[in-house]
Amino acid sequence: MKNGNVSNNSYLCNMKVLMVNGSPHPKGNTFIALNEIAVQLEKEGIESEIIWIGNKPVRGCIACGKCRELHGACVFDDDICNRISEKFAGADALIVGSPVYYGQPNGALLSIIQRAFYSNGGPISGKPAAAVAVCRRGGATAAFETLNLPFQMLNMPVVTSQYWNIVYGREAGQAALDQEGLQTMRALACNMAWLLKTTGGKPAPGRGDEPWMPMHFIR
Repeated sequence: MKNGNVSNNSYLCNMKVLMVNGSPHPKGNTFIALNEIAVQLEKEGIESEIIWIGNKPVRGCIACGKCRELHGACVFDDDICNRISEKFAGADALIVGSPVYYGQPNGALLSIIQRAFYSNGGPISGKPAAAVAVCRRGGATAAFETLNLPFQMLNMPVVTSQYWNIVYGREAGQAALDQEGLQTMRALACNMAWLLKTTGGKPAPGRGDEPWMPMHFIR
């Protein structure tokens, strides 16, 4: 496991979960939630990596379409978006965690997800995914639902837990006191491990060999 508190063991299998910490704080409550998942994944024999989006400016998508010419990269290469999407090919699953701001995920994280999925969604398409929302009190379910929407655009099986993937905590470190929330993270990790092992890390087929049939409602 990288960026966590547990060292790699020899029994780790050849599957890896990429986790994105969408908080501006590298070791805050969102990290605590994701790290709890990472610890449990390692117990299940699955490697993980937590990548932090940082606290520098992140560009939003401007719908320029230049990523189609760059074949897997966003034209804006001055933030962490491409660094994250470059890791998609080497990951067997994705977990995205975010604090809750006004009932929504961190705007910087949403921009990264939108740009990364649109410019380089192929390597992550069909792979299991999950979202984690961390909040002080309310708005977590709305943020959680928002985070899950992009996964369904890429045929990514959404991994569940014993409850919505929510952890509570306001001040730094308070998430560690949310016993049920952390248990929910461990259950999520167990379900993710089960799905990866059951499928052998093979992505979901989506529509199979059937060509895409896009349709515009205004003609």
